[in-house]
Amino acid sequence: MNRKYHWKQLQNYCTHLFEKAGLQKKDAQVVAESLIMADLRGVDSHGVVRTDIYLSRLKAGMINLDSEMEIKANGPVALLDGKNRFGSIVGSKALDLAIDRTKRFGISAVGVKHSNHFGTCAYFLKKAIQHDLIMIITSNASQTMPPLGGIRPFIGTNPFSVGVPTGNHPPFILDMATSVVSRGKIIVAAQKGEKIPDTWAVDKYGNPTTDATDALEGSVLPMGGAKGYGLSMFIDIMSGVLTGAGFGKYVNNMYENWEETQNVGHFFIGIDIKKFMPIEDFKKRIDQYFKEIKSEPKAPGIKEIYIPGEIEQRHVEERKQYGIELPIKVEEELRKWGEAYHVNINDYLLKPEEVFE
Repeated sequence: MNRKYHWKQLQNYCTHLFEKAGLQKKDAQVVAESLIMADLRGVDSHGVVRTDIYLSRLKAGMINLDSEMEIKANGPVALLDGKNRFGSIVGSKALDLAIDRTKRFGISAVGVKHSNHFGTCAYFLKKAIQHDLIMIITSNASQTMPPLGGIRPFIGTNPFSVGVPTGNHPPFILDMATSVVSRGKIIVAAQKGEKIPDTWAVDKYGNPTTDATDALEGSVLPMGGAKGYGLSMFIDIMSGVLTGAGFGKYVNNMYENWEETQNVGHFFIGIDIKKFMPIEDFKKRIDQYFKEIKSEPKAPGIKEIYIPGEIEQRHVEERKQYGIELPIKVEEELRKWGEAYHVNINDYLLKPEEVFE
């Protein structure tokens, strides 16, 4: 039976693990926070399930602990060399650069090279929104998706994301893979022994499959056919080709390649709303827009129309109150690392009678 953990306790546990693994406390907190936020939002494929591979790559020397990141900046444009640090740490530095330059120049473009898997884009979007900025974030990923009409993986499920601040409504947060689903969801399905829809992926021979393990040996499919394929290519061009990071088959798989660093690339574009109108006016207009969308007539069987990010925000509220449920396999992985670093996971279990804020 899966057990639940209080989100703060689980975040503290993961922070301690990353500290024991050699990260400075502030860096360990960033990595753990990015994972927990994914779980809170219901994106379990990018949550603490990634702790095992993160720590395994760190232990194998595939991720640098404290190398100095290099910045080349010219006005609103900056290029960040992540020097193979943890992706969430590199992404946080890039976000700081984008926020600073957006406030100074009204718009910014920050490219990133030599990074690693950085979790969900939403983690960074939520922070940008707090500064009343619109933020667009993309990242490339290792090859898991074939070119349209192909069989074998060549491009990643490269995510595209946008965050927009609001007034009284939960913020607009669109964070999506350019595949039908993220590969992480298939990984989770394989761990749970669950079937997947036959529209998600093909096996290594190019045949549609409902077997998650066969799908992981094959390729995930682009959303919307040619549209998702083209969008994924564009993200690879911006995040990889333009920045000097890996692209296509040169973004290395963190689960399979233990000889080379990932060299993931990201791209951040910031827009200062105040350069267009007073922020209060914008928030009133965006709230009106959302209110009118949500009041539109609903199709049969539909109870509510949602804005991107709204469902995830409700997951956050629910899981903060009732805890984060971990699959047994993930708990076992976390327990194993706790034993290795002398951190007892049982100290972080949610007691059934407790309700948390």
